[in-house]
Amino acid sequence: MNTRKPSWLKIKLKDASQLTEVKKMLERLSLHTVCEEANCPNVIECFGRKTATFMILGRICTRNCTFCNVGKGEVAEVDLEEPSRVASAAQELNLKHVVITSVTRDDLPDGGAEHFVRVIEKIRGLNNKVTIEVLIPDFQGEGDALLRVVKGRPDILNHNIETVPRLYSSVRPQANYLRSLKLLENVKQIDNAMYTKSGIMLGLGEKEEEVVNVMKDLCKIGCDILTIGQYLAPSKEHHPVIAYIEPSVFEKYKEIGYELGFQYVASGPLVRSSYHADDFFA
Repeated sequence: MNTRKPSWLKIKLKDASQLTEVKKMLERLSLHTVCEEANCPNVIECFGRKTATFMILGRICTRNCTFCNVGKGEVAEVDLEEPSRVASAAQELNLKHVVITSVTRDDLPDGGAEHFVRVIEKIRGLNNKVTIEVLIPDFQGEGDALLRVVKGRPDILNHNIETVPRLYSSVRPQANYLRSLKLLENVKQIDNAMYTKSGIMLGLGEKEEEVVNVMKDLCKIGCDILTIGQYLAPSKEHHPVIAYIEPSVFEKYKEIGYELGFQYVASGPLVRSSYHADDFFA
């Protein structure tokens, strides 16, 4: 199959006048965004809209997922002042919807759950009208850690499935498909009113039937929101792109998603987990 990047993945240059402004603010507050760390293709658009997905708990991940561009190595100590700085940035950017994610910190007893809660509390302390979405790791299946985050009352709890079960051993070797499904199911058992969200990448070697089965699995556990996007390899050392998926296929999956019962489906080549995340509340 032809793996040369197609025209629909070539991003047109846009006015990046606000990009520098946002970057300077992030540097001043010593904050990281997954937009930059993961080489997101939408960084210019999102920074131009003065939106960003804040990445907490450092820049180094304890796992070795082959699709991810976030750094590996020696992890840093938890920065206890980070929640206040994230809240300040959200206020300075005048955000109506804030997305908080993190590297995976298997070295921490609670996986960083308490830190997520502190960020939520600090943001709400400055603006109680803002909606907050957290994109969390699996906490190694630790129920108390998940309970703590859910009790922190984010508006949306997101945990990405990322790919189909068959590819986990090569794409997410330290993760477990059923454990990720169970995490999302447990959120609803703790608080059935909380919106749950997940995402999957295409182009890793999955088959259509496998993708639909993942969607069905997510619907069975009450997942409300689904994102589907094209995988883009950060480098030659990462998992290769097996195929570039046609836009029409993404539209097909979107239709299937709504037929299955998702409340909101974002599906397209450039869709990422937090891309236009606020659209759900529009």
